[in-house]
Amino acid sequence: MTQEIALIVGVGPGLGAALGRRFAKAGAKVALASRRLEPVAEIAKEYGANAYACDATNEQSVLDLYAAVERDFGAAPTVVVYNASGRVRGSVLDIEVDQFKEAWDRGCLGGFIVGREAGRRMVKTGSGTLLFTGATASVKSYAKSAGFAVGKFGLRALSFAMARDLGPQGVHVAHVIVDGGIHGPHHGVETDKPEHHLLEPDAIAETYYQLHAQHRSAWAAEIDVRPWVETF
Repeated sequence: MTQEIALIVGVGPGLGAALGRRFAKAGAKVALASRRLEPVAEIAKEYGANAYACDATNEQSVLDLYAAVERDFGAAPTVVVYNASGRVRGSVLDIEVDQFKEAWDRGCLGGFIVGREAGRRMVKTGSGTLLFTGATASVKSYAKSAGFAVGKFGLRALSFAMARDLGPQGVHVAHVIVDGGIHGPHHGVETDKPEHHLLEPDAIAETYYQLHAQHRSAWAAEIDVRPWVETF
C-alpha cells in the first residue's frame, strides 16, 4: 500500500501542529505550510515533517507549494487540510474594504486555490481526502464578526460544492466545524480545568484523521466538534 502524504496548509502551534502530529503518528509523510517559514519549521522538527512557506491566497505560491511537495516526496499529497483563516474584528461600520478583503481572501479564496489544486491531482488517481477547517462562524454570524464569518460561510459553501463535484470521482471532501475555542497558550488561555469550554487540539485532530479513514460507502460531508459542557 502506498504511503500517505499529508499536506496541512495553515499551521500554527495549535490545531495545525496537532493535525501534522496525528497523520505522522499514522505513518504518513507530512508537509506543513504557513505564510512564514521559521515558525512552521520549528513545529516540523517535532515529528520530522517538511516545512514550507506559502501564501495560500496567491495562486503561484500554491502551485509552487504543490510542486515542492511532489519533488520532495515523489508524489502528490493524498490528504490535504486547509486550516488557514482570516479575521478582522469590528462593526461593519468600521471595517475598511482592504481589511475585509484580506480576511475573506485568507478565509475562503485560499481554500479554493488549495482545494482546487488538491482536487486536480486526486481525481487523476480516483482517491484522496480534502478537509476544510470551519468554525462556529461557519453557521452563525454575530455582531462584529462579519470580517470572519463571511469567509467561513464561503468556505463551507465551497466544501459542499467540492464534495458533490469530486465525491463521485473518488475524492472525499469534508468540512469540520470547530464550535468553540481551542486550548493553548497561543489563544491566551491556559487551564487544567476539565469543565472549561475549550477543545483540545489533539482531540480535534483525531476527528480529522477518522474522517480520512472513513469507508467511502459512509463518507461524512460535515462534522462538528465541541466540548461536552458546551451549550448549543
